[in-house]
Amino acid sequence: MVHRVMQRVDVVLDQRLREAIAIVVQEQTRSVLPRLREEIESVVRHAVYEAVAEELASGTPAAGKG
Repeated sequence: MVHRVMQRVDVVLDQRLREAIAIVVQEQTRSVLPRLREEIESVVRHAVYEAVAEELASGTPAAGKG
């Protein structure tokens, strides 16, 4: 009987721990998301700025490139 009870406890604990962990992960993701978006925006903006600056510095007309 003890063995069966322990098996049931194990199943319930596994399920509840998974749910609790999922909630914590979702909360953390929500809190990190705004900062992550800012960083991505900054990286993209900088990459575009560098690409445009290099293109302008090369002196090659944009219409000539494909």
